[in-house]
Amino acid sequence: MIPFSILDLAPNVQGGDAAQSFRNCVDLAQHGERWNYNRFWLAEHHGMPGIASAATAVLMCHVANHTTRIRIGAGGIMLPNHSPLVIAEQFGTLESLFPGRIDLGLGRAPGSDHVTARALRRNLASDADAFPQDVIELMDYLADSPRRHVRAVPGAGMRLPVWILGSSLFGAQLAAALGLPYAFASHFAPQMMMQAIELYRSTFRPSSQLDKPYLMLGFNVVAADTEEQAKLYASSMQQAFVNLRSGRPARLPPPVDGYLDQIGPAERTMLEHTLSCSAIGARDAVAAQLKAFVNRTGADELMITSQIFDHAARLRSYEITADIQRAG
Repeated sequence: MIPFSILDLAPNVQGGDAAQSFRNCVDLAQHGERWNYNRFWLAEHHGMPGIASAATAVLMCHVANHTTRIRIGAGGIMLPNHSPLVIAEQFGTLESLFPGRIDLGLGRAPGSDHVTARALRRNLASDADAFPQDVIELMDYLADSPRRHVRAVPGAGMRLPVWILGSSLFGAQLAAALGLPYAFASHFAPQMMMQAIELYRSTFRPSSQLDKPYLMLGFNVVAADTEEQAKLYASSMQQAFVNLRSGRPARLPPPVDGYLDQIGPAERTMLEHTLSCSAIGARDAVAAQLKAFVNRTGADELMITSQIFDHAARLRSYEITADIQRAG
């Protein structure tokens, strides 16, 4: 089986707080390391009550300091929110502290609503359009011989692995043009997945970082010892997506028995589409769905996310998933 990695959204659960979220984050990373997951990534989001990883580089440093081998990455840094030089310095610092373990994934969305994005003091009309130029500028700061007079210290010469993240054809095209690995957000935006995969692979140009396409796909897993448990645990993720799409983002809620029977057909259809790249169930059912997904897409790696309210149940889901990966 291909490598599996972990995407942790550092969930803020109802009745919890950010401090508890960060303790759980470290605990999950340490377990993931023991279970031989390849990477542990955190995502930049702002103004979202259920996600605590807004200061992504800071939290990455904390997690890296409590692990020893697993790669730690940003999946991703939303580059329109930042100066490329600042990100080069931040990740140059991380790479200096934890050499050979840091990944830098870059996205062009703000990771927030428009009001919050404006509070980040960025020009929303132009920043997304400048994303390709910002990526090139950032990569130059990290190069052995930067063309710019300004130097990223630390940062220059670090040769950090840079990834492009996306949920549309734009990111696939950019990753292919720059010869970079590509991570597609199929765990919440699967609609254009197969088109993006084909575009990325067919137009890829080799680069100094990568000689052939490398594709990582997001995938939701809620695995448990029984199918009934898994369906119950998955209701927290389902509630979170309904709340988000209804304009009511909130902390990750506790599970609700029979949740899908309590919502309307519009909400159920939305969940079917949004979460179509998911496996929910006991071990054998999850294994079959994971293998089918890999066979269909030809992914080089899967980024597993498990939005489960109870931390012990979330660990168990990742443990079952790791066992599936080892068994091939």
